[in-house]
Amino acid sequence: MSLHRRTLTLGVVGATALLAALSSAGTASAHGSMSNPVSRVAACFAEGPEHPQSQVCKDVVAQSGTQPLYDWNEVNIANANGQHQALIPDGKLCSANRDKYKALDMARTDWPATSVAAGPYAFKFRVTAAHVGLMTVYITKVGYDPTKPLKWSDLDPAPVAQTQVTRTATDGFYNFTGNLPQRTGRQLLYMTWQRSDSPEAFYSCSDVVFPAAAAPAAQSFAAVAAKAAEAPAAPTDQQIAAAAKNSTVAHHGHGGDVAPDAPTVQVQAASVGGSSPAGPLMLGGAVAITAGWGVMVVRRRRSEGARTAA
Repeated sequence: MSLHRRTLTLGVVGATALLAALSSAGTASAHGSMSNPVSRVAACFAEGPEHPQSQVCKDVVAQSGTQPLYDWNEVNIANANGQHQALIPDGKLCSANRDKYKALDMARTDWPATSVAAGPYAFKFRVTAAHVGLMTVYITKVGYDPTKPLKWSDLDPAPVAQTQVTRTATDGFYNFTGNLPQRTGRQLLYMTWQRSDSPEAFYSCSDVVFPAAAAPAAQSFAAVAAKAAEAPAAPTDQQIAAAAKNSTVAHHGHGGDVAPDAPTVQVQAASVGGSSPAGPLMLGGAVAITAGWGVMVVRRRRSEGARTAA
């Protein structure tokens, strides 16, 4: 094969490979979970996917395997576009209606829970890829029953915290404050993080325990302090780094992954499971490259034919 033909062939193969790569890019994207109070999936990951300690985390692995825990930072919907309630049915809030994470929806009272009290609260969200967007935290209403599947109507419509986050996360965390209302016993904090540079959104459920109503104030705070010592652990940097090889997700795709100084774009409505807004442009570019090489091949062959005829 002549040099120019080899070059053209390599060009077509390369463009085709680029087309395949771009068409598959953005199939998964993982970007974090609540660290304080720690989310269900993060707490079980911190226990260790292969040898979890608590019974509930053992049951998560028994039901869904270890992969959901290795992919602890990927409880998302690629094209949520703010339509959380429309896309996630009652009973599926903690999994974001994803079969992969369905074990997180188990209604039971032994999920690892963080002790809290009414008043100001410092939230921490562990970020593995920072994105511009709105983070909102809701709390369950008085009378919430953790033995029943979580419904949207179980959540107080007034957020306990809401913050605009940026593409910069100090020390790998988003830190923000909220205010917890009076509650007693076991409750749940539900977080939604809707990106403003993409339709993608993330979700997490964090179980918490408030002091009992009948306990004196001093005793209540003492109980909270005692419980804090045995609070469920959040993943450490060492755990995250060591388990990265077992993760099946990536920190790119789904749109919006651009330079920190790039402007925020308007999120467009999209169906669940669709491609990213940038996908069609990238795909189109790859198609154009492939088509261009094809045209060059045809023109080269015609030129060679004309010279032979002459």
